[in-house]
This record gives sequence, C-alpha cells and structure tokens, in this order.
Amino acid sequence: MIIIEPRVRQLMVEDAVDTFPDECCGFLFGREETDGTRLILDILAVDNSKEGDKRRRFEISPLDYMTAEQHALDHDWTLLGVYHSHPNHPAIPSEHDRKAAQPFFSYVIISVIEKETITIRSWLLNDDQQFEEEKINDYQFT
Repeated sequence: MIIIEPRVRQLMVEDAVDTFPDECCGFLFGREETDGTRLILDILAVDNSKEGDKRRRFEISPLDYMTAEQHALDHDWTLLGVYHSHPNHPAIPSEHDRKAAQPFFSYVIISVIEKETITIRSWLLNDDQQFEEEKINDYQFT
C-alpha cells in the first residue's frame, strides 16, 4: 500500500497537467514502514529527457537519478519510486514501462485527459517482472 501526502499529490497532478500533452516524470521520496506501507512525503520533478516524441514515452537522465539519490540522502528519506503521466491514456503501465522498471520502486501513473486529471494509480513489479497494482490509500499520517 502507498499513501501520498496531499501536497505531494497536488504537485504531481500540477506537473502532469502543466506538461500535457507530453509525459511528465519525477521521483517519489519518503519512508517505508515495517508493514510495507510506503509513505510518500516529497517528489522531485525532472525534465523528460526523451529524444523525439515525449507524448508517449519518458526518460530520466542518469544525472537526474544521481540528483534524486542525493536528495534522498540530504533529507534522510528513501527513494521509493518514479511517477509519470499518461496523456490521453489510462493510468496503466505500458510494455515499455514494464521493461524499463526496476524492482522495489513504486510507479505512480497519472492519467491526464485533455489537461484534466482522471486517475492516479500505482504499480510494483512482482517476482515474475510483471506489474501488480499497489493500492493507494488516502492520506492518514499520524
């Protein structure tokens, strides 16, 4: 299960809408509880470094990955995953998303239809390297 702090959710949505019709992308930071629940406390939006058509693909540069690792260290957080948008498509990972995915990371996908957020879903790779949906719960930090 993943819980996204409301301010962070809003930042992701704004990034997705502002970047439309291209895909946005960024990193998810927070902590993982002993029960496996992931608490998302911050994001780091980065430029989609994909050459060519950015409406159907995103890439994150190696430098941005290094920056994200340092951001996590600086704030004593864990780099928990990546978010990106699917402009005019559902929040379901593509085969390209699956092939590029890394174990452990949560992959939050924001569906944006004509500049309006429709759905936010999260996915994790299973042991068979296939995506399984990760439940997103409402914010309930104590």
